[in-house]
Amino acid sequence: MKTKFALVILTSLFILLFSNRTWAQEKGTITGQITLNNDQSPENISVILKGTRLGTVTDENGNYKIKNVKPGSYTLKISAIGYITKELKINLAEGQELTQNAKINYNSEELTEVTVNGSKKNHFARKENPQVSRLPLKNLENPQVYTTVTNELLKEQVVTNFDDALKNVPGITPLWASTGRGGDGASYYSLRGFPVQATIVNGLPGLTNGSLDPANIDRIEVIKGPSGTLFGSSLISYGGLINTTTKRPYKGFGGEVNYTVGSYGLHRATVDINTPLNEQKSLNFRVNSAYSKRESFQDAGFRESFFIAPSLSYEVNDRLSFLVNTEFMSNESTNPTMLFLDRAAPLRVHNIDELNYDNNRSYTSNELTIKTPSYNIQTQMNYKLSDQWTSQTVFSNSSAKSKGNYAYLYEGTQFFPSITEGIVLGRQFNYQDNQNKTTDIQQNFIGDFKIGNVRNRIVAGLDYFKRTTADYGSGYFGNGYIYIGNDLPSFNAIFGPSNGDTGDLTKAGSDAIVGDSPRNNNKTKQEVYSAYVSNVINILPELSAMASVRVDRFMNADNGGYNQTAFSPKFGLVYQPVLDKVSLFANYMNGFSNVAPSENVSGTIRTPVVFNPEHANQIEVGTKLNLFSDKLYATLSYYDIRVTDKAYSIRTSATEIQNFQDGGQKNKGFEAEFVANPVSGLNIILGYSYNDAVLTKGDVDFVGFRSESAGARNLANLWASYKFTHGVLRGFGLGFGGNYVGDNKIMNRAIAGTFTIPEYTELNSSLFYTAEKFTITLKVNNITDEEIYDGWSTIHPKDPRTVAASFSYRF
Repeated sequence: MKTKFALVILTSLFILLFSNRTWAQEKGTITGQITLNNDQSPENISVILKGTRLGTVTDENGNYKIKNVKPGSYTLKISAIGYITKELKINLAEGQELTQNAKINYNSEELTEVTVNGSKKNHFARKENPQVSRLPLKNLENPQVYTTVTNELLKEQVVTNFDDALKNVPGITPLWASTGRGGDGASYYSLRGFPVQATIVNGLPGLTNGSLDPANIDRIEVIKGPSGTLFGSSLISYGGLINTTTKRPYKGFGGEVNYTVGSYGLHRATVDINTPLNEQKSLNFRVNSAYSKRESFQDAGFRESFFIAPSLSYEVNDRLSFLVNTEFMSNESTNPTMLFLDRAAPLRVHNIDELNYDNNRSYTSNELTIKTPSYNIQTQMNYKLSDQWTSQTVFSNSSAKSKGNYAYLYEGTQFFPSITEGIVLGRQFNYQDNQNKTTDIQQNFIGDFKIGNVRNRIVAGLDYFKRTTADYGSGYFGNGYIYIGNDLPSFNAIFGPSNGDTGDLTKAGSDAIVGDSPRNNNKTKQEVYSAYVSNVINILPELSAMASVRVDRFMNADNGGYNQTAFSPKFGLVYQPVLDKVSLFANYMNGFSNVAPSENVSGTIRTPVVFNPEHANQIEVGTKLNLFSDKLYATLSYYDIRVTDKAYSIRTSATEIQNFQDGGQKNKGFEAEFVANPVSGLNIILGYSYNDAVLTKGDVDFVGFRSESAGARNLANLWASYKFTHGVLRGFGLGFGGNYVGDNKIMNRAIAGTFTIPEYTELNSSLFYTAEKFTITLKVNNITDEEIYDGWSTIHPKDPRTVAASFSYRF
């Protein structure tokens, strides 16, 4: 009976959503053509009858048609982002086909960078951003691959955390959830087989020890491949970098408020307000803010955060402008449950089934929390020196703190030989009191000029980067043991009656263990002085070449002090057989990493070892497409990244450690991305990546094995949404998609063996309705309630099925 009732409800919903039937009494038709007063496409202009749900959007020629309209008097409202709205009074007789043409004007005062991009019909494909190459290059002109995740997509998917935003990017997958610990507490991801964190904001350093809040995100650019030439080495990886572009002030008053409620106690409220501060609208202020709280699906755990991001822009005149972006975030959370497998002995379990873990157990308590406040302040001055040259001066200062309890679970079964089934993990924890700060100053000169008939676009810059850390935390302490398996009596025979957890999870208990133990007093300071130049030369209109180089002087005052100098070149070639539609590209890119000195140990004898900077070199070829008037964007590429001077150490005995710098790694793979808008209202994102990562030289425990930080070989992502643009269902929409993640070898070495997280497919969907002033969205993640894990020599359980409802109001 329940099944029949459910089928009736579902059938009714589909009839409601997909039927285009109209009421019999709607007799008239209104048609016409909308034109613009500039050379932009008149496509996707909104034409509605005020006070009704009737309306449509124009086609590529500006034509529109509204059918089945009851006779009467109406106000026809014509609007497009960046243009002055026009309203026309019309009278429609019964059975009449009324023609009403109109022209709307470009509104230079209200138009902004954000809204110009938003006006594009294919609103999931905002590719152009000077931060990617530090030059104003189109995507097809850039020989480097990058993926853009837009704010429009984040809203449609009801994204409330940064990890979910990156599910739309081919070639990237989570490795390690945010721990909050000092220095590297932000989430880790695998990008082209190398670990990376989201530490770049607007092309500049922006630290966090927690998870970034999406409230202030205009878009995310995941820039692929070693990028040391333009972005240095301190905060990025050989696989690439994650750049977050924040929202900016614009000319005009407006804003949006949103409230989202969902599974496991999710409550989230955001606000976005923009206003001019003077009559000329040359001084504009914008603030984005968010409050969010959510509990874990497990028996304990939560996360609570508050975020605010004021920003200010000031156009002094047509040559000089200033921009100030700030972000302040306060997080408090429990540590995510991560099970560290034993790295020194053969594994007792090799997959999730053998582990027999109840993923509803968190092995923590809501009393043991860590706070991770952070801020990021950026200022920018742009001055137009001439028609060909612009000066850009930027300053960035960021801070990330960690204060509270950090705990992890590490397998120690070898210490309990009487327990022969399952695994035993020891809980280790410390009290964190850590601050990590960065300062970055850049001076760029950007030119666009011709030598003869050859166009040159060049950026030449100087960069000073400083990073300091201060650690006043405690040492590590044991706080009980945890048993996972089916032989609890053997565990209880050693530790006494328990439910498999012998620790004290109260704050008072943890404080008592730490007591008055000595605290660290460790401070570090690193400075980097850099110079770089990058030039794109248009040999022919359809043929361009990029040549770039960076010199980096790294200075570290710790461990007796050490300095290193690194050179990083970059070359690219782009040929467009069909100008502005098809490009073929090839690149050579370099990334590097400064390696601290170490010591060879032989008994009591210690011998200093000095390393050179590591280098990763990439060769990549591919094609980029922009077809059918921006309706289809595509990128397909093959890459090969090699590291040949990887530093590593080997413990040959209990008293001997030897250091080397002849390690090797080879990561190669294929990536494909499609962003399509085949018909009005339908948007599709599709991605696939294959990555083969092998350690070719170095520690014999790893040589010949896939890197444990490489994630899954095969990844795929899909999101498709359809929004009705005319008729009685105008404004309703559906979204569906998900992610496929292949087998992931999170432990993969000769001595310990292999632990594999199985492949999974996560399916998600949404239902939404958008009117002129508000949007209502219902989102379901992990529809089939898959049991999902990620990890990096660790096992981290992820959310089961969740439901969220979101309401936004715009003004």
